[in-house]
Amino acid sequence: MMNTDDLAERLLRAATDRTATTPFAKDLGITVDAAYDVQDAVLAKLGDPIVAAKLGLTSVAKQQQMKVDEPLYGWMTAPMFLGGEGRGIFERNRFIQPRAEPEIAFFTGADLAGPDVTAADVLAATEAVAPAVDVLDSRFTGYEFSLADVTADNASAGGYVIGDPMPITGDLAVTGCVFEKNGDVIATAAGAAVMGNPAEAMAWFVRKLYQRGRSLVAGSLVLAGAWTAAAPMEQGDVVRAIFDRYGAVEVTCR
Repeated sequence: MMNTDDLAERLLRAATDRTATTPFAKDLGITVDAAYDVQDAVLAKLGDPIVAAKLGLTSVAKQQQMKVDEPLYGWMTAPMFLGGEGRGIFERNRFIQPRAEPEIAFFTGADLAGPDVTAADVLAATEAVAPAVDVLDSRFTGYEFSLADVTADNASAGGYVIGDPMPITGDLAVTGCVFEKNGDVIATAAGAAVMGNPAEAMAWFVRKLYQRGRSLVAGSLVLAGAWTAAAPMEQGDVVRAIFDRYGAVEVTCR
């Protein structure tokens, strides 16, 4: 039988102890909707201000890597901010099993709400976008989990680095990205990898929020999902994401 508070405590204990736990959703029959209740409980128990949203499993590459077939969302809290102006640092001993991935972040300039929000609505409400790196840290051993598990685990949120915001220029779907680790190119992608266009992922997010009686308010920051598979990081590693027209962002693990 599911106990939301107990499951939230289990995930928080794993994060605090830096020791991964085992998945529980399948054994307990937890649905994705119920998993969002666990996620809310985790955030409430943390008590830190929420400063951004993050989308996950929005690309075919990520869905294949994690063996799921639906996106999800989570939230970034103030302590998860690792750096702005395109550079960030995190301590390896703060994480269980960090991985990094390149994303585009949206800054909203108008409210977005409702069951029928489209990518066009998102673009009209967007004030700026910025290059970003999302640092993941699953609380489940070896990143082995179901969609409900990772949803409960706040979409594996660990930290993020953000670059300089700027207006959208051109079509995000054909914007290119080069992802490097320790100076070597490990992946390339275009924005179309994210549900056809990162704005489509944003629209999905707003519609999903509506199902839970929520909306996306003006002034929100949202990391709209990974363009490539995530790269594991250990002490001394540096990853860098370079986006056409939007610049570069990097994060160092020390």
